[in-house]
Amino acid sequence: MLTIVSGGQTGVDRAALDVAIELGIPYRGWCPKGGWAEDQPNPPGLLALYPGLRETPEVNPRRRTEWNVRDSDRLMVLVGRCGLPVSKGTMFALECAKALATPHIVIDIGASDAEDLATDFLIKGQGPLALCIAGPVLA
Repeated sequence: MLTIVSGGQTGVDRAALDVAIELGIPYRGWCPKGGWAEDQPNPPGLLALYPGLRETPEVNPRRRTEWNVRDSDRLMVLVGRCGLPVSKGTMFALECAKALATPHIVIDIGASDAEDLATDFLIKGQGPLALCIAGPVLA
């Protein structure tokens, strides 16, 4: 069974949650205290949109990122033509995955082999899969 893990920040994170809800895929994840996101700065913030999320005890979004990677089996980062450098948060997610030895992949969604890369990454291993999905706003 697949479970999507995301902190619900704008961009790929939010899209992952929306797709999970639309397709009936279970989701979970951590968000900063008060449900903070760039476009949802006031409580209950993201928690009103995504009740499956839980708050970290602090507002710092780095904790959310760290805990979402920690609580996942794998990390899939999706990027557009601007690539990784446009998002410090996405770069931090990759740093967390490396530090925690969490399998991870970065996929350029515009690449001709993007779908094949994602499929191969998803079918590795057996059993339930908690997949953290992250990435900047795709441009």
